[in-house]
Amino acid sequence: MSERTGWDRGLSVAADGKGLVGHAGAVLLRKLADRVGLTGGLARVLPSSTAAGWRERAGVLIQLAVAIVLGARSLLEAEHLQVHHRGLFGPAASDSTMRRVLAGLDEDTLQKIAKVRRRVRRHVWCLLHLRPGGFPYLTVAGRHLKGWIVVDLDATVITSASKKVGAAATFKGTFGFHPLAGWCANTGESLAMELRPGNAGANTVEDHLRVLAASLGQIPHSSQAKLLIRVDGAGATHGLLEHLEALNTTRRTVRYTVGWKITPEDEAAIAKLPESVWETSLRQDGSLQAGYHVAELTGVNTREGWPEGMRLIVRRVRPSRRQLKKLTAFEKETGWRYSITATNIRHLWGITGSHQVQFLDALHRDHAEVEDRVRTNKAMGLHNLPSASWQVNTGWMLAANLACDLDAWLRLLTLHDQHDLADAEPDTMRFRLYHLPARLAHHARRRFLRIERTWPWAKAFTTSWARLTEFPAAA
Repeated sequence: MSERTGWDRGLSVAADGKGLVGHAGAVLLRKLADRVGLTGGLARVLPSSTAAGWRERAGVLIQLAVAIVLGARSLLEAEHLQVHHRGLFGPAASDSTMRRVLAGLDEDTLQKIAKVRRRVRRHVWCLLHLRPGGFPYLTVAGRHLKGWIVVDLDATVITSASKKVGAAATFKGTFGFHPLAGWCANTGESLAMELRPGNAGANTVEDHLRVLAASLGQIPHSSQAKLLIRVDGAGATHGLLEHLEALNTTRRTVRYTVGWKITPEDEAAIAKLPESVWETSLRQDGSLQAGYHVAELTGVNTREGWPEGMRLIVRRVRPSRRQLKKLTAFEKETGWRYSITATNIRHLWGITGSHQVQFLDALHRDHAEVEDRVRTNKAMGLHNLPSASWQVNTGWMLAANLACDLDAWLRLLTLHDQHDLADAEPDTMRFRLYHLPARLAHHARRRFLRIERTWPWAKAFTTSWARLTEFPAAA
């Protein structure tokens, strides 16, 4: 018999195993939620009862978030996973129970949950400061932004295959929803997210102000001394920029970079720039990026009504073939494609050369990493909203945000020295840790979750568990 086809000789397959646990990584996520105080904090603000058959709402919400991290795409899939894990976590919540929990998250309860998340995040960030290497500050263009917390705002489209409350035609020609969110670029945490109808505007000032306020409300006060807010072109509105300027106080410095829609006046100003002012742009590692140039546009064109001290940085690149049809007459004439960044950065305290146009250009281009946050969030529950109910979908979005935080915290707190897992994508984490099978054994009134010793990441799994058990329990 050929070795290529004889591998199954003597092999039988039967569904009669006992004590086996699939997706054993759930224990890491649930242990993390308990140790950092998320489970206990939610229990204090969610409804409770001593009636027979009552399911603890906090446990239901946490287990739903864990199921989303593991790949659940609906409440029914989350139920199936919990039924399988009843030997670890106890009786499973049905999909109808989870639906009732999500439907019961009214505005008042959501505000209470936001406060719980803020307290838990403060505890997590304290642990991050104590870990080897300290808090994960960004490095942009070769410069370490120590002390600066970076918040990225961005909107995305969640498509819907059926008619749901709030689903509408989007600006991309699809049908679904258009949520707006804020992420912490330092940690990858999902700070705040607002579900919006599919036809919601891209540059609606009120929406940006609400999400910004909710995002900043999640940042511990001890870390708010130096904030950098980055937004794409949707943020170039008078209302948002004036609000960002007003956030500056004697104890808090707020800086921003936003995209800028080029007008004919801007093109006329660019035409006045001599060739000598264009400088080669920088890559994210600080090296020169040949063929890409940046220049200061501030003062060349007069901008009335915009915040005082706002700078305009223009960037030019040779257009690609797919961009040729979108070029303006001016761009076709010059042979360059232009983009402008607006910023109030004159200098970032403690960062050498932070006033230079090359650095400011690279700093705003680093905002493109928010697309990774959007993509990973969609890989963890936000690819599709599972219900026809707006309220249930809002609750599902909250559970997905909790899932994002749990995944980020696990990597930051327990896998920071595992080079192949510290920044791993959701699919990578699922393949290597979360979906790892194990055997649940009982001995001397104790339970043992046994991982296959030959699995390449078995040591990372057990190390993560050991570190979680050593964390000081949150108050």
